Amino acid sequence: MKTNKSTVLSLAERCKNILASNWQGYLNTIKADAQGSKGDIYTSKVKYMVRRGKPYIWVPEKELHNVNTIIDERGSLAIASPFPGPLANFFRSMNKLPARVALTGEVVPLKEEKAQSAAESLKELILSEQQESSKFTHTVSGVLRSSKGISASRSENLKELVDGGEKYRVYRFNTSSCMFLDGHGRTHEVDLESMEKCRTDPVASFSAKLIDGINQSEARRRALILFCLIYLNTNARDAYMLSVDCKGFDLLAKVLGPMKDSHGEYEWKELRFKFKEEACDVESFCRQLVKMEEEAVKNVSSFSGLR
Repeated sequence: MKTNKSTVLSLAERCKNILASNWQGYLNTIKADAQGSKGDIYTSKVKYMVRRGKPYIWVPEKELHNVNTIIDERGSLAIASPFPGPLANFFRSMNKLPARVALTGEVVPLKEEKAQSAAESLKELILSEQQESSKFTHTVSGVLRSSKGISASRSENLKELVDGGEKYRVYRFNTSSCMFLDGHGRTHEVDLESMEKCRTDPVASFSAKLIDGINQSEARRRALILFCLIYLNTNARDAYMLSVDCKGFDLLAKVLGPMKDSHGEYEWKELRFKFKEEACDVESFCRQLVKMEEEAVKNVSSFSGLR
C-alpha cells in the first residue's frame, strides 16, 4: 500500500471534495454604501450548499453583504477541509491551517422563485442525508459512534436554514477562478473545467462525521499508528485522520524526521493510504477501514509471536 502518483487525488478532486464535505465558509464582499464602493473588504461566516456544481449561499438579512452586492457583485468564498473535534484543537496548538479552497467570482442574488427552488433543493439534500444515516449498518455506526454532538453533521448544521428561525437571502456564487491552499500555505491554481468534470465523492457528505468519529476513538487512533507501521513501514508516535475519500484517506502522523547530528526529531507529516478498491459509499469506506484495522492488528500479533 505504498503511495504513488495514482493514489494521490488531483487538485481538482481535492477542491471538489472540500466543497462537497463542508457546509460553511467565509464570504468576502467589497464594502459599499449609497455613495458607492468603499474598497474595503467585509467578511463573515456563511452557510452554503453545492447545486449543479455551483455554491448557493444563505446570507442573514442583517449582514452587510446584502448591501455590498447591490453596488458590486464581486466577491470571494473561502472554504476549509472539515477539521472537527481533536483535529481542530491540534491545528490551533500547532498554528497550522487545514487545506482550503478559495473561490473568486460574482455573488448573484436570486429572485424569489429561484430562491424558493434552492430552498427546496436544500430540504431534499438534508432529507436524503438523514435517510442514508438511518440505514447505516453496525459497521458504519461503529466508526461514527465516537463522534461528539452534531457539530460534525452537515445535515444538522444546514437544518437551521429551513427551520424558519432567521431570515436569509439566497445567492448563487458564479465562480471565475479557484485556488487550492495546502496545509503548508502553498497556493495552487485549479482549472475550473477539470473541477466540473470531477464527480462528487460518495463519501464527502459524511467525511466530517467520519473524521471526528475516528479521531475521538482511542482504539482507532492506535490503529492509525499501526497503519503507518504495517502499510508504509513508518514508525509513528501519534496520528490523526486528516481527510477521507472514496480512494482512501490521509493521515497526519508524528514521524521521525531527517537525521541530524546522528539523531532525528519527530515531526508531523501527511501520509496517504489507498484502498484496494474505491469505496462506492460510506458503508464500503467503513468496511475497508475496519478490514485494514483487523489486518494491521493480525500482522502486529504475528510479528510479536515470532520474537
